[in-house]
Amino acid sequence: MKVEQISIFIENKSGRLAEVCGVLGEAGVNIRALSLADTSDFGILRLIVQDSEKALTVLREHNFTVSKTEVIGVEVPDSPGGLSSILQILDQNDINVEYMYAFVERSGDNAVIIFRFDNVDEAISVLTANGIKVIASKKITAI
Repeated sequence: MKVEQISIFIENKSGRLAEVCGVLGEAGVNIRALSLADTSDFGILRLIVQDSEKALTVLREHNFTVSKTEVIGVEVPDSPGGLSSILQILDQNDINVEYMYAFVERSGDNAVIIFRFDNVDEAISVLTANGIKVIASKKITAI
């Protein structure tokens, strides 16, 4: 159920994002979801890709600082209050959301959100116990 996410630390200057995407594109690595957070000096680009090991290797070969973390994909009702209902379940169970971002596709009538938790295994247990669908990694990268 866990999904591998690649985090790339990049300088906050023109062309660096294009360089990362170019390196991955030339290597045949398809980006499925992304999030970019920045400060005045650097940014953190978080990616879900179809082949995380290949992405790690090629980015390191091009001198990017990269790491791999575990996140999960969750089906969220695509209706007003859908996300709120899931966040309330997490809050009631003292599960901390470190960050989250939307996925580019839908799963049936639901939206897909990528979540990073301080305790991924506990979050998966709480979500599944409350009938929330956690999407398998293979399905996320295949969408």
